[in-house]
Amino acid sequence: MIRVGLVGCGFIAAIHSRALKALRAAGLVDAAVVATCDRNTARAEAFARAHGAHVATDDVGRVLEEVDAVYVCTPTSEHLPAVEAAAGGGVAVFCEKPLAPSLPEAEAVAAAVARAAVPAQVGLVLRTSPAYRTLVELVGSGRLGRPQAVVFRDDQYFPTQGQYGSSWRADVSVAGGGTLIEHSIHDLDVLQWLLGDPTTVSARTANFAGHPGIEDVAVATVGFTSGATASLISVWHQVLTRPSTRWLEVLCEHGVVAAPDEYLAPLRLVTDAGAEEVAVAPPPWTVELPTDDRWRAALTVYAPQSLAFLEAVAEGRPPTPGLDVALEAHRLADAVYRSAEAGGVPVFPHPALSEGGNEREDRR
Repeated sequence: MIRVGLVGCGFIAAIHSRALKALRAAGLVDAAVVATCDRNTARAEAFARAHGAHVATDDVGRVLEEVDAVYVCTPTSEHLPAVEAAAGGGVAVFCEKPLAPSLPEAEAVAAAVARAAVPAQVGLVLRTSPAYRTLVELVGSGRLGRPQAVVFRDDQYFPTQGQYGSSWRADVSVAGGGTLIEHSIHDLDVLQWLLGDPTTVSARTANFAGHPGIEDVAVATVGFTSGATASLISVWHQVLTRPSTRWLEVLCEHGVVAAPDEYLAPLRLVTDAGAEEVAVAPPPWTVELPTDDRWRAALTVYAPQSLAFLEAVAEGRPPTPGLDVALEAHRLADAVYRSAEAGGVPVFPHPALSEGGNEREDRR
């Protein structure tokens, strides 16, 4: 049995907790949560009771003594020390996104697991979205010709309230930034998954809520080696009745395909033959997971993520997406911020693409 620890017992850990519990109850993994950790020990104890875990603590080191794998679900600034401690102890790591508040720290997170050669996976959960997997496969098939342009809109209410209730996301020293790095790090990863390597970035950010260093608007135009151009609009607003939403549309030479929802809604496809819907199918086993129906949609995406991680750990192979994939998203996020700080001038996501190297700087 793989002994699992949860470090951080907030909103995202609750989803992972339910996914892990459902996977074990369905007999899909031989794994169990045996230790939990949170600065608020009452929360750690509540998570421990839900799993029958025998350790509930505010000490990460105590958890690492008991486990084979750990889920790092703390606020962003606490990822690096937790991952370094886990990797140093030979413990497999599942690290939530973003890896760290800044690119240099994200590189340090990746370096820690590389030095220790422990299995490591990042929580870029849109990689297991049935809708986005179907869209990426359709575009990649060549049926629609080459992708020319992408429009990606991502918005949610400011995540210091409602179901998120996380005051730390308004603190730049903890989060590293706002809507771009905290929420749209997913979107940047999807764009690279879909279109390949980025070449240039031009961007603007804005701050309406007034939290220093925490942008609530980020607009970026990204060019790719494929010749395609993507436009990303990321917004945190104050419309609490509006849930987190994404709209992803890919315009190709011979067709246009859109994902109106990030999870399960059918894709909308238009070609010379007319308009049609493309069915989106989750893995069949996810619809049978023993869980409350209120959580089933989320577990359709999060359970495959955990299953892939735990299977890789059990089989001794590298999990995917690995921290190398996360670093590429961080490098692109860093380029967005650098362009915005320079007034929107084009910058290069990778130093080698610029004449002088265009060294990246720590935004903090």
